[in-house]
Amino acid sequence: MCRNIRPLFNFDPPANDAEIRSAAIQFVRKLSGFAKPSQVNATTFDRAVDDIAAAARELIDSLVTTSTPRD
Repeated sequence: MCRNIRPLFNFDPPANDAEIRSAAIQFVRKLSGFAKPSQVNATTFDRAVDDIAAAARELIDSLVTTSTPRD
């Protein structure tokens, strides 16, 4: 699933909001089957992207590791 989504945790510099949003868009596209939603589904699609991006940001900010950051 979602081969275009790359790991975003434990990087230096840390993943920025644009990278997290791009991953969220890829995820919602994969789940919905829409590369670009119709006008009637656009609001729902965008809300899902926002919700997933927020959850991903919270996850990445909450994770802890002792390994050195990747670049």
